[in-house]
Amino acid sequence: MAAGDVVVALRGVVKDYNGLRPLRVQALDLRQGQSLALLGFDAVMAEVLVNLITGANLPDSGEVRVFNRPTTEITNADDWVRTLDQFGLVSERAVLVDQFTVEQNLAMPLSLEIEEMSPALRAQVRALAADVSLPDEHLRIRTGELPAASRLRLRLGRALALGPRVLLAEHPNAALSSEEAPAFAADLARIIDGREIAALVLTADRTFAHAVADEVLTLEPATGALKASSGWRRWFS
Repeated sequence: MAAGDVVVALRGVVKDYNGLRPLRVQALDLRQGQSLALLGFDAVMAEVLVNLITGANLPDSGEVRVFNRPTTEITNADDWVRTLDQFGLVSERAVLVDQFTVEQNLAMPLSLEIEEMSPALRAQVRALAADVSLPDEHLRIRTGELPAASRLRLRLGRALALGPRVLLAEHPNAALSSEEAPAFAADLARIIDGREIAALVLTADRTFAHAVADEVLTLEPATGALKASSGWRRWFS
């Protein structure tokens, strides 16, 4: 798909997830090369939305289209995995193996040979670590010993490892301090722009949203309308 083409589209979507009200999204378009931040989705709603976009779940009504194809047409596991490979997910739900080193966790999407890495694989992993600003001294640390900010950068590296077309981030800044958030926001914006991918960032922090995204929309839960949020792009810059 070319820059500007719609890669994710939702129309009239309703999904009951046993909350106070169903998730409703009247209309949402995410385009190739666009970064979009959404406000008004709590952690559970964000997970529901991401599962709808990746085809893990289907809406009760309405339509979700990814790469110009309805998710209802994804009818078998192999087809779903091929679709899922085009998404990178930054989420606490993405499993990290705490007993493995950071380097091994970064290598897992790329190879099963993580105990004794080839020079080529190690170089690939180190380039990925540098891209997400993980320092070299962290690569040999067991993942369970990492501070929260570095764990988030590891999750981002894992999400980017296979070169996804769309990056989906569920409240990525939730575990960051106010001092850590600006640096991560700047790196995330740089990576999105540099890779020219589509990115959908769900967050409760308006300042963070404007720092990472070209456009910020706020959900009206009762109607499912997404309204433009006023503010300046990338306040942390």
